[in-house]
Amino acid sequence: MRRFERLEHILSLDPDYDCEAIYRLLAEYEFPWDIAKALELALFRTYAVPSIGRLLDRTGEFRLRPQRRYDDTLLLLYEIFHAGPTGPHGQRALDRLNTIHGRYRISMDDYRYTLATFVVMPVRWIREFGWRDLHPHEVRAVTNAMRRMGEGMRITEIPETYAQFEELLDDYERAHFQQDAGGRRVADATLDLFASWYPKPAAPLVPGVARTLMDPHLLRAFGYRLPAAASARVARWALRARAGLLRVGPVRPDSRPVQPDPTLSYPDGYRIEDLGPGPHRKRERQEGARCPVAN
Repeated sequence: MRRFERLEHILSLDPDYDCEAIYRLLAEYEFPWDIAKALELALFRTYAVPSIGRLLDRTGEFRLRPQRRYDDTLLLLYEIFHAGPTGPHGQRALDRLNTIHGRYRISMDDYRYTLATFVVMPVRWIREFGWRDLHPHEVRAVTNAMRRMGEGMRITEIPETYAQFEELLDDYERAHFQQDAGGRRVADATLDLFASWYPKPAAPLVPGVARTLMDPHLLRAFGYRLPAAASARVARWALRARAGLLRVGPVRPDSRPVQPDPTLSYPDGYRIEDLGPGPHRKRERQEGARCPVAN
C-alpha cells in the first residue's frame, strides 16, 4: 500500500454517512497512537472542571483502580466505534456506558463539554504532531462520529460542526477551569498510572513529559508548575521527529489494525457487561434478581 492510498480511500467515502468507517480508519490505521495520546490528555481536561473532578474523586475509582478505569474507558470507546454506535454491538456498549453514567448526577453541560474534548483534542494533536494534516473531510467525519455517540448517550443540544465544538470547549474551559483538590488528586493518580507503563528508570520522567504537553491554563487549574521552556521544546521536537519518521516509513497494512489490549485488567478476556466499576455490577445483579423476567 502506498503512503497516501488510505487517505484516497477515506476521501472517497461520505463524511456524513460513512463517518464511523472513516473514524475507524483513522483510529486503527492512520493515527492510532496519536488519537490514543490525545484522548488521554482529553481526560485530564475534564478533571480540571470541578464538578467532574470532584465526582471522579468521590468515587475513588481513578485513585484505587486507575488501570481498570482507564481500560474500561478505552474498551467502551473501542466497542462503540469499531462496531459503530448505531449498530447492535455498538449499541450494547452505549447502553453499558449510559448505565454507568446513570448512577451519577451529571449535568448536560458537563456531558457536552466532555464530548467536545473527544472531538477537538485529537484534531488539535494531529495538526501539531501527526505525520500528515487531517483533511477537512476527515475532521467533518470525526465530528459526525462523535455526534452520533453523543446522540446515543442522549446528550441534548450537541454542536453540529467542528468549529462549534471548538468554541464550546474553549468557552467552557475559560468559564469553569479552576483549582480543586479532588480534580488534582485524580490528575495525580492518572499521571502515576502513565508512569507505571514504563520501565522503572524511565517512569519518574513520565509525569514531567506529560505536563510539558498540557496547556498553561490546564496546568494552572491543577496547580502544576509550568514546565521549563526548553523541556517543552524538546518534547515537541521529539514528537515532530517521530511524525517525520512515520511519514517516510512503511504503511500499516490492512491486516494489522491497532486494537486495545485488555490483558492488564481482563487477562481472561471481557464482556461488555464486565466493563465499569465493580459496585455497579454487583448492584445491577441484585436489582436484576429482584425484578421478575417475563417468559
